[in-house]
Amino acid sequence: NTLMTLPATMKALVYHGPGNISLDDVPTPQLLKDDDAIVRVTTSTICGTDIHIWHGDMPEVEAPRIIGHEFCGEIVAVGSAVHNVKVGDRCAISCVTQCGECFYCKRGTYSHCDTGSWIFGYMIDGCQAEYVRVPHANLGCHVIPEGLCDEDVLFVGDILSTGYFGAEHGNIRPGDTVMVSGCGPVGMCAMATAKLWGPRKVVAVDTNQSRLDFAVANGYADLGLNPLDCDVAEEIRKMTDGRGADVCIEAVGVTPTFDLAVNAVRPGGHVSVVGVFAAPVELAMNKLWIKNITISMGLVNSNRIPELIGLIKDGKLNMRPLQTHCAPLNDILKGYDIFGGKKDNCIKWVVKPYEHEKKAPRRCKKACACKEPAGE
Repeated sequence: NTLMTLPATMKALVYHGPGNISLDDVPTPQLLKDDDAIVRVTTSTICGTDIHIWHGDMPEVEAPRIIGHEFCGEIVAVGSAVHNVKVGDRCAISCVTQCGECFYCKRGTYSHCDTGSWIFGYMIDGCQAEYVRVPHANLGCHVIPEGLCDEDVLFVGDILSTGYFGAEHGNIRPGDTVMVSGCGPVGMCAMATAKLWGPRKVVAVDTNQSRLDFAVANGYADLGLNPLDCDVAEEIRKMTDGRGADVCIEAVGVTPTFDLAVNAVRPGGHVSVVGVFAAPVELAMNKLWIKNITISMGLVNSNRIPELIGLIKDGKLNMRPLQTHCAPLNDILKGYDIFGGKKDNCIKWVVKPYEHEKKAPRRCKKACACKEPAGE
């Protein structure tokens, strides 16, 4: 099933414990099960969850672990049970692996598939590397349509799916006012996908004014509110005849943004949480119970990737502006410093693993909007 000889070792970003990451030479992954695929990573990213892992905020991640879960790549080997993709296919990969047959998969809760794979860079080795083993490749690998490149669909495997998950669980209705706490990559993906339901207004909230301006300038939000300049909950009530937002999406994972969401939502409204929390949050149940609000939360299922790719292909979604920084795998430690430290107005750090070999990854078969030269 392998059409090329893989190198014995590869470069990979490895977590060795809290605060300790390094770019190491490690064994190249091999097929272990019949429904595995081996993917040559052509484009990946650094995500907020990776920063949490690096800082030791997710102690369930055991060292040594190759980090990373958002990526595109080329299939270079497949097991005998893989039939949805083949060697040579360019694919966007789901950050969550799912077997499709266990208790949770049959009930649509794919992010809790009980086969033991779960999420890349968390319980299994991830994608900030030259190659990655993809379990359950039939459900996890999605072929990139002709005319699109990695950069077009790079975020469907995680942050765009997560933003969509947050919007979908908010039960947005046409004409609603939607508030999104956090103008990070996930927050802006939540804003962009929230607009698919036809809300009257999407309001971005962040203390970083440049990110607020970015969200509005790129059409993800209709207006931005900075908590340093105003009482956000009061401003939301002013624009909704005193009611509050119909839907609040929390996309940061800290107490102030969660408290803002539950304070700004109207009675009977929805609070949808997609931020990753590193510490417990207290719920003021003595005040919240009477508001009849719904609070939902969870890890993305990544089951909307085909629909999201279709929306991108048809021009309904464009998250490419989030890709503010791009560098080869050899510079990934610099990326962790800049992206993790929120420096240099970095919104999303993109990794090009093969650039250290001075050859561009094969992507598009014709010229497109990406900055890479056209492939063969």
